[in-house]
Amino acid sequence: MATPEVLVERLNRGVRKRNARWTFVRDVGFGDALRLRRYRLGNGLTVLTLVDRAAPTVSYHSWFRVGSRHERPGKTGLAHLFEHLMFNATRNHAPGDFDRLMEGAGAEANAATWTDWTYYYENAPRDALPLLIELESDRMANLVLRAPQVSSEKEVVANERKLRVDDDVEGKALELLYEKAFVRHPYRWPTIGSMDDIRGFTVQDCREFYRTHYAPSNATVVIAGDFVESKTLSLMQEHYGRLPRGRRVEQRRPFEEPPQRAERVVRLPAPTPTEKLLLGYRAPSFLDADTPPLVVANEVLFGGQSSRLHRLFCLDSELALSVRGSISPFVDPGLYEMWIFLRKGKKRDDALALLDREIGRLGSEGPTPIELEKAIHQLELSFLHGMETAGGKAEQIGFYETVANDGAAVFERLHAYGRVSARDVKRAVSKHLRPSRRTRIEILRRAS
Repeated sequence: MATPEVLVERLNRGVRKRNARWTFVRDVGFGDALRLRRYRLGNGLTVLTLVDRAAPTVSYHSWFRVGSRHERPGKTGLAHLFEHLMFNATRNHAPGDFDRLMEGAGAEANAATWTDWTYYYENAPRDALPLLIELESDRMANLVLRAPQVSSEKEVVANERKLRVDDDVEGKALELLYEKAFVRHPYRWPTIGSMDDIRGFTVQDCREFYRTHYAPSNATVVIAGDFVESKTLSLMQEHYGRLPRGRRVEQRRPFEEPPQRAERVVRLPAPTPTEKLLLGYRAPSFLDADTPPLVVANEVLFGGQSSRLHRLFCLDSELALSVRGSISPFVDPGLYEMWIFLRKGKKRDDALALLDREIGRLGSEGPTPIELEKAIHQLELSFLHGMETAGGKAEQIGFYETVANDGAAVFERLHAYGRVSARDVKRAVSKHLRPSRRTRIEILRRAS
């Protein structure tokens, strides 16, 4: 088998167009048995390959460094709208071709958008890989953006917003939380966008957004599974190498939120059978050293039926029907969200007092040795389950490449969890989970 350097030399023979010439960047271990290789085309496209013969399948991910944080007031929701638009016609394929061809190849295709990224993926039999390369390279450069397509997808997104936010208590509360917790950062507006902005998008808005963000220089393709690397890179050279580099995406200055010195409280009357509490504590960015200890703390507090807060809220005191917590894995500092779904007749003040008491205790005493060991084991097990398939591996590689600028850092985060000590948890909890650093949404029963 040729080394990556030799492979690139062979692929570049006779290739005069700079955009189509490969550069091999590096080769690193991925777990105990696999290798993750990084290549780059002359037009800026980054390609990460992970050959894994465990099953005769392949997962193909296209990650773009664009999400709702790259929008501006008055044009919120464009990144999410494109998640829908990208499944429409191109100059080479009629409407419906993409879905029809994917179904015929036995492939599963979907997409996702969030604050910092958008990605598209296919999980398919290995023989479908040439089709995936052809279709993904085509819609990266040749998407048809005309009034009928844009209007149709705007209506789809507007209905999605109505269902998931306007008519959904939890969706509305979550949107309100980020709106009140942030005053400057684009994280303050929802990824789906406001209804007025969705209704107001023009074809020109979409074309400008597409030209700016959907280009090889702003994208990473991750291929994981059972494939021949040399043939795959040759096909990519043929299809992607003809694409122009695209505009240089201006790197925005970091958004700095002013410090929060007091708790913010908002009451939301809603058609809910029982009251709820939604709290958002200021949390560090995904790459911050305090994030692994906070993730471990979240397992101690919310990780399963034996966790501290499930046991205290749902079993011992019977204050709540359920509780849950999660930390936003954002490029910039985000929120640590906590939900408490109260039982009928139970008081918000009692629930808040119990929460504050337990967070204070965790911040002063730390987790017990058994809690710490269990939390780390749960995180390790969840990580390994998520990496069982080619699709799971590709998704993690794409996320770490886009958010952490290093697709190979997946296992570094796993090791970071294993190194978390009780002292680390104490320090992170006492630093970040203070009432003065949170925004509280009280979801109240609205009188009918």
